[in-house]
Amino acid sequence: MEFQDQSGLPVDPTETHKAEPIRIRTLVLLRWFAIGGQMAAIVVAWIMGIGFIKAPVLFLVACSVTMNVWLFLHPPKRTSPGRAVSQLSFDLVQISTLMALTGGMANPFALLVLAPVTIAAASLSARQVIALGLATVALISVAAIFAHPLTAPDGQILRMEPILALGHWVALVIGVVFFAGYAHRVTGELSDTSNALFATQMALSREQRLQHLGGVVAAAAHEMGTPLATIKLIAGELADELADRPELKADAIALRDSADRCAAILRSMGRAGKDDLHMRAAPLGAVLEDAAGPHADRGPLVEINATGPVIHRDPAIIHALRNLIQNAVDFAETRVVIDGYATGSTLGVTIRDDGPGFPPQLLSRIGDPYLSRRSEAQRGNYEGMGLGLFIAKTLLERSGARLSFANGGPGAIVTVRWPLDRIRSEDRAALAHNPQIET
Repeated sequence: MEFQDQSGLPVDPTETHKAEPIRIRTLVLLRWFAIGGQMAAIVVAWIMGIGFIKAPVLFLVACSVTMNVWLFLHPPKRTSPGRAVSQLSFDLVQISTLMALTGGMANPFALLVLAPVTIAAASLSARQVIALGLATVALISVAAIFAHPLTAPDGQILRMEPILALGHWVALVIGVVFFAGYAHRVTGELSDTSNALFATQMALSREQRLQHLGGVVAAAAHEMGTPLATIKLIAGELADELADRPELKADAIALRDSADRCAAILRSMGRAGKDDLHMRAAPLGAVLEDAAGPHADRGPLVEINATGPVIHRDPAIIHALRNLIQNAVDFAETRVVIDGYATGSTLGVTIRDDGPGFPPQLLSRIGDPYLSRRSEAQRGNYEGMGLGLFIAKTLLERSGARLSFANGGPGAIVTVRWPLDRIRSEDRAALAHNPQIET
């Protein structure tokens, strides 16, 4: 499936929303919060009489302040992943060194060393997150081994029992893995969903533009009929009056014939345009045939059995059903069967194929964006299953439908059900007017 931007150029929905990994302004703001917290901890410890080597600690805080001021005065136009990694690495080294100078594992604020890798997991690639995570574990270990102890107001050295220090170190390492992994997974899923929703928007917009274009064509054909008839009439009169000048008469006849040709073309386009503009409702069978049309000659036999009522001819519904039919045709061996029916207060459409079916382990996740392919063994590296089904599911659910996916021996079964009053249309409704074109 190919999407296009407003200029008509192809667009990859997974690339369209790729932006800066994280803005420098955000990193600067987070660093100011960290600096404020560090200064507050230093002041409180000083007031309480906790002993620590103050000059190096204050120097490290001053380094962070200097970095922020520098970025404020010389902000980069765009944050690259490499620049984001360097900034987060600076924060990691600064926090780890502060931790080593203020008691190591005995410092109650040691947990803050997890902040840089967690931020990285929410904005950078897995490779960069792993690298920063390993660096975090290494710096935590160095801070634990070479920690400068804190002293109590009475001069007593504040130390943790070795077993507690080891447990604190293990907890921090587990925190690195858990927070980084969790943040990276959640951010990835949100990004996939965002990209898939963008693709859904573009697909629906394309369908609506095509429908509106049909209406414009019909209106143009109607409005241009009169001037073309005038051109034809005048050209015919000129041809009669120029009987004694054969070369000019031939030009007038050519002009009249061209006007006839334009009128015939516009009549043909107008009929197609009016079909798109006026056909707001259609029998269920006609809607299913419209949805299945592009896939009718792709190999497997597409059989449509429909006994339902007249329904809304919505571009979103047609596009969604077309995606479901495409998926069935892609995996079918010889046949795809589409059944449309109405039972009581429900309208249903069932699409069956005789292919390998859905992987049982993925049945509960079908409809999620960028899902794994249905059968790598059957279809090589085909990957059309995730995004197309997500788009179809999203569009159909917006129309009030509910979808279910199952395997039916053999092949996959997709069932779509609407409340009948949500999709049924009045087949005797008056036709809409073509839009007026100013001349």
